[in-house]
Amino acid sequence: MMMQFLRFGIVGTFGFLVDTATVYATRGMLGLYGAGLLAFLVAATANWAINRVWTFRGMGSGALHRQWAMFLAANSLGFVLNRGAYFILVTVSALCAANPVIAVGAGSITGMFANFTLSRRLVFR
Repeated sequence: MMMQFLRFGIVGTFGFLVDTATVYATRGMLGLYGAGLLAFLVAATANWAINRVWTFRGMGSGALHRQWAMFLAANSLGFVLNRGAYFILVTVSALCAANPVIAVGAGSITGMFANFTLSRRLVFR
């Protein structure tokens, strides 16, 4: 389980980079809130794909679109924690609004433990 958690963390770091890049690329068009929502979906999809083939290789079954949907559903608590921290920080902190990478990082860490537990127990079992 420790190796899975380590891999999950490595994948999460990649997801953090995807999340941050998407926020920065789309914030001018969508604003910080819209960019944050889109970025979470893009990063979560990337994380699901990599976790499926690396972290939880050989675990889980079913159609890919169902597993992806289950991953998103199972990680909805992590989403609330992640994006809740992000939205609060970009709303109340001028530093985070100017540098959303800080809010993205805080949100990622906040949701990580819930996401790992729910992914392991519900999606890739």
